[in-house]
Amino acid sequence: MNDAYKKYKDQSIQSASREKILLMLFEAAIKFTKKAIQACENKDISERGYNIGRAFDIVNELNSSLNHKISPDLGKSLEQLYMFVGDQLVQGNISGNAKHLNDALRILEILFQGWSQAIEKLKKEGKIGKSA
Repeated sequence: MNDAYKKYKDQSIQSASREKILLMLFEAAIKFTKKAIQACENKDISERGYNIGRAFDIVNELNSSLNHKISPDLGKSLEQLYMFVGDQLVQGNISGNAKHLNDALRILEILFQGWSQAIEKLKKEGKIGKSA
């Protein structure tokens, strides 16, 4: 990655809202999971493990950043989903079976869509900034 692009990317992350960072994390987890699925199909164990590891780290970060005080029921539901996704990533890495990764991908995509819609709704209601 060239220096100018890296500086631009670092700056965009540092200046992003919490909502934008959340969406960026989901986008990255989805991207790494798709790469891991491709690696499974190509029988590339090293690439599979690397990408699963990256996706797993993101899902763990999403899980650890949950605030259960705001909405205990929602927090618990999200925690269970993140745990399921993490488990599917681990099973996919152990078995080399893309089915587990596809299951994780499906959940990540649904969560990404849900968060995107919720953030858009909050923007329209003026509850968060328009730059989110």
